Amino acid sequence: MPVKLLMTWDIAPEHESEYFEFVIGEFIPGIQRIGLDPAEAWATVYGEYPQIQIAMLAADLPLAQRALNSPEWNRLREQLFRFVKNYSQKVVPAKPGFQF
Repeated sequence: MPVKLLMTWDIAPEHESEYFEFVIGEFIPGIQRIGLDPAEAWATVYGEYPQIQIAMLAADLPLAQRALNSPEWNRLREQLFRFVKNYSQKVVPAKPGFQF
């Protein structure tokens, strides 16, 4: 059964430019290398919700767990933490459309 890795965060205002360079140039390609497929990206423009939500698909839970336990994932996440705050993640059964 496919699963989604849901991640949310807020971009640190003082690192906005570096954040976008990292996400496009390293984070997304790195996620793909460890076996996760980008599915959705959402930005909140109004309200008290996380600024960014990203959903990545994995074919099944064991694949998602292997990816999230990999050294590459740890490296990518640590780099992301330099540019964001209020990070959270969870793995849920994949359903069509927006999931929060």
